[in-house]
Amino acid sequence: MDRFLSFVKKESLHILRDKRTLLVVLIIPIVLTLLFGFAMSTEVNNVNVAVVAPHRSDAVRSAVERIAANPYFTFKGYVDGRNIDEVLRRGDADAVVVFADNYDRISVSGSGGAAVQLVFDASDPNAATAGAAYLQSILTGGEASGFMPETRLLYNPQMKSSYNFVPGIMGMIFMLICAMMTSVSIVREKETGSMEVLLVSPVRPINIVIAKMVPYLLLSCINLASILLLARFALGVPMSGNMMAMVGVSLLYLVLALAFGLLISTVTNRQSTAIIISGMLLLLPIIMLSGMAFPVENMPDILRAVSCAVPTRWYIAAMRKLMIEGLPFAAVLKETAILAAMTLLLIAVSLKKFNDKLE
Repeated sequence: MDRFLSFVKKESLHILRDKRTLLVVLIIPIVLTLLFGFAMSTEVNNVNVAVVAPHRSDAVRSAVERIAANPYFTFKGYVDGRNIDEVLRRGDADAVVVFADNYDRISVSGSGGAAVQLVFDASDPNAATAGAAYLQSILTGGEASGFMPETRLLYNPQMKSSYNFVPGIMGMIFMLICAMMTSVSIVREKETGSMEVLLVSPVRPINIVIAKMVPYLLLSCINLASILLLARFALGVPMSGNMMAMVGVSLLYLVLALAFGLLISTVTNRQSTAIIISGMLLLLPIIMLSGMAFPVENMPDILRAVSCAVPTRWYIAAMRKLMIEGLPFAAVLKETAILAAMTLLLIAVSLKKFNDKLE
């Protein structure tokens, strides 16, 4: 046990002396979390809105005041209906709200044509679609008429994109950092020839490998704590579920990522190759197939089947249920069982390949 702890201490000191490793492991996850939480936002913000109102009745002014008071929109004033195209082309406004001449009568009776027309600059179709939905909800004033259904948004009523990105960025960071740093650490020992020296020591080879993984597990736990704190207090993401369940599922996922790094180290003998495999080759499946950026349900059947083999998909699904929806641990038993099975499989395959290398 003392020899094992000495190897853990040796690897920990090596990490502490390597400033670049500390930068990658501790600082980059924080930066990525803030970038995804603030910069990469799918919310509607700072949309410039102009208004065409031939008759500025009390009802029209009330609707315009609701638009102007909304923090997502900036009211740019009234414009002539004949200049709508020119206003949008010049970029003076991103959207123009056109009130009908008989807006009061149409809005009361619900017949006689459209009371309001929304004209958007759709060069960015996603922003235009989201902006139109926001404006429609503002103009209806939350009043459900006979033909207007009432909409309720559960778990994320303000439609904040950070609620979606935080579980995704956690899954991406933990997989990339743990797999990359573990694989590079072991492969570096191979390149320098020190692995042979370590293997002839009295400590069993498997204990040497585990000792090299322990410091990265501890650093990842620090990352987990920092990301959860940032998500709660900087990004305003509610921690609605059981905190112990979130930490437990995250620790299981961290062990899985470390086992993935061990597997990578058994198939390569160069640090550059380990970085390419653990960084670039893992990044694309995580972003495209895990549900981080695109809903898994919207994928073709074959890609949905392939995504089942991506561990990050199950981790993100579990964290969204626990963190955002506030469900109990029983609701993520399926995802946890799949992650546990993947972890055991990766550990078994990695250790077998590692032992085969020694023979």
